[in-house]
Amino acid sequence: MARLHYPAARFLTSAPTLARCPDDRGAEVAFAGRSNAGKSSAINALTRQKALARTSKTPGRTQLINFFALGEDLERRLVDLPGYGFAKVPEKVKLEWQRHLSDYLQRRASLKGLVLVMDVRHPLSEFDQTMLGWADDQSMPVHILLTKADKLKRGAAASALQQVRSRLREWEDLVTVQLFSALKGQGIEELEARLDAWLLGPTEA
Repeated sequence: MARLHYPAARFLTSAPTLARCPDDRGAEVAFAGRSNAGKSSAINALTRQKALARTSKTPGRTQLINFFALGEDLERRLVDLPGYGFAKVPEKVKLEWQRHLSDYLQRRASLKGLVLVMDVRHPLSEFDQTMLGWADDQSMPVHILLTKADKLKRGAAASALQQVRSRLREWEDLVTVQLFSALKGQGIEELEARLDAWLLGPTEA
């Protein structure tokens, strides 16, 4: 079984709009989530790099679509989407972000799956449910990372996982869920397996 080497990931480019994104070929997986959900930390944990995706003490600073190539392979990419929820920006700017994000999610042919990052203590926010609704409309598979699992005791984390799965039962053909902790390195192999399946496709994974 082929495996991708995520520590080889490197920054490729940033794009403010769909038109400025890299050529729409190959395969890519996008990471989305509220600004404080731990999205950048999850990408850094996956790639075993401390600062590939920039973490900020001011949530919502990422206003660009950031692309990372897996080593020299430009045909397989990770994408860090702008975070939402806590950004202190004018409403006009926020609406502009949403328009560009919607363009990317609906029109990007190389997008094979969406990793939706949620704080295990505050899952399924309004933003999360909007993203799930969009994915359902597009028949786009979604893998949910319930991050910061180290903040809960094992039993409480398992209970939170079960509750999210229960609430998403109607989408179970498209949505998978796991616990994740960037701090403890929990769940990285499970995430890698999901990304391999999307980025390599059924014939290679």
